[in-house]
Amino acid sequence: MTERPHLAVIGAGPAGLAASLAAAARGVRVTLIDAAAEAGGQFYRQPAAALGARRPEALHHQWRTWERLRTGLDRHLTDGRIRQLTDHHVWCMERGFAVHALAGPAQDDGVVVRADAVLLATGGYETVLPFPGWTLPGVVTAGGAQAMLKVGLVLPGRTAVVAGTGPLLLPVATGLAAAGARVAALVESAAPGELLRRPSALAAQPGKLAEGAWYTARLLRHRVRALVRHTVVEAHGADRLEAVTVAGLDADGRVRPGSERRIPCDTLAVGHGMLPHTDLAESLGCTLDGTDVRVDDEQRTDVPGVWAAGETTGIGGAALALAEGHIAGRSIAARLHGTAPDPRAWASANRARTRLRTFFAAVDSVCAPPAGWAERVPDDTVVCRCEEVAAGEVRAATDELGAGDLRTVKLLTRAGMGWCQGRMCGPAVAGITGCPLTPARRPLARPVPLGVLAGLSEKHLE
Repeated sequence: MTERPHLAVIGAGPAGLAASLAAAARGVRVTLIDAAAEAGGQFYRQPAAALGARRPEALHHQWRTWERLRTGLDRHLTDGRIRQLTDHHVWCMERGFAVHALAGPAQDDGVVVRADAVLLATGGYETVLPFPGWTLPGVVTAGGAQAMLKVGLVLPGRTAVVAGTGPLLLPVATGLAAAGARVAALVESAAPGELLRRPSALAAQPGKLAEGAWYTARLLRHRVRALVRHTVVEAHGADRLEAVTVAGLDADGRVRPGSERRIPCDTLAVGHGMLPHTDLAESLGCTLDGTDVRVDDEQRTDVPGVWAAGETTGIGGAALALAEGHIAGRSIAARLHGTAPDPRAWASANRARTRLRTFFAAVDSVCAPPAGWAERVPDDTVVCRCEEVAAGEVRAATDELGAGDLRTVKLLTRAGMGWCQGRMCGPAVAGITGCPLTPARRPLARPVPLGVLAGLSEKHLE
């Protein structure tokens, strides 16, 4: 009897789950690998079981969709079509395919999963832009505040300001308010009303307009003040955050003189959009379009045997990730069984994918960081937290030492040489220096113990 083909799925968020279910239902053996202790990804983060959350659905949007995914996963785990490896951090992949992961919370044990094909559903991470005071305790990313609430059922503070730009700010602000925090202000640097001038985008996804209205109603219910075309210019405090100064922006994204106002708070949840996680795709040699992994209509990359879906191919939210994952799973199953995929089988998912990509392309054009943000970063503001490199040093690398790319800036200043390897400070360094934000191809996606490297030949999961 011929053994079923084997697919390794990296990431158990919406895209990875949808692909795993679609492939498993069509006779493919799936190993689902994820760094978290539970499936769901960032979007469907779950409270720890020990907390005994009575109504976890109150913290989530599209909870019924999550229940369907979880039910399908449980069914395939029981029948053996899917094997789930939680607390496994993939640090390297070889063509062929050998997926190297660090196992367990301590990440001191290595395993290798060998597969016939790979789906990259590695998600995205938040863009962090510096400003004076952004390193104070009490300043967190918007996604970080949301994760604290969803996973730990704790508030990051009692009085919060939610600031930045992008769709994530709405669920963060409403979630914090519903959980009991006083949200002093929602500070959005863009003008979301600009979407109304893009009728084709709204026509492609009319449900998003209703969703926005729902969030707006919740903000009004909790008396959250919305400051549109405003930005945070400074965070204040001695040992921790005590207040923020916000200011209005003109049409060019620059601060309007005299518009500054100070808002007392103990928490600032700030985010300026997201970027795809592409480390593993880059290590395999997949081509990128800007910061996104390039895929075709089947979600295939240009590396044979490698598919990608979800935020790694472009930021677009959970619904788009589900559609892309479903298409990828069906395509993988057909290709591994040696048959030609029939696009009619995923026609509904394809229509959803097209509409959502159109909508989020319009969102990206509206919800961009203000044009003048880099000019407002003083020379003494830390940009790279890992290596404590200030904005003045970064500017000097280009203005005085002639650096013309991020790699040279990194060599001259050490900005990006720390634990995060430039993932967090990269956009800031690029913005301040004017260098293109180009991906850095890394042989390892995360730090690895020497003992794991020494024992590579000893542990294999087929």
